[in-house]
Amino acid sequence: MRGGPVRSQEYGAVWKEARRKALTPTQVASPLAAIPYDLRHACVSFWLRSGVSLAETARRAGQSVAVLQRYYAKVLDGEEDRMNALIEQGFAEHEGGTEGP
Repeated sequence: MRGGPVRSQEYGAVWKEARRKALTPTQVASPLAAIPYDLRHACVSFWLRSGVSLAETARRAGQSVAVLQRYYAKVLDGEEDRMNALIEQGFAEHEGGTEGP
């Protein structure tokens, strides 16, 4: 851990040390961010829960929409009310003449 690029065979040790330095002892003992991929998964999940479209999230993550739907669909469970509100808002803006160009 001397700086510079991390070789693939060093990832585990570097990650373990980074977790130890960044997290509380309780968090280190938990499965929180146990592997680097956990951060990517959390980021993609956050984008989807924040309302970023599947297409844009897939582009940013370097995945296909089909892969996102297969692995991240559960993140969107329970979003029906929020999506219905967005649709209603769209109708209201259209009816009020405030739609875009």
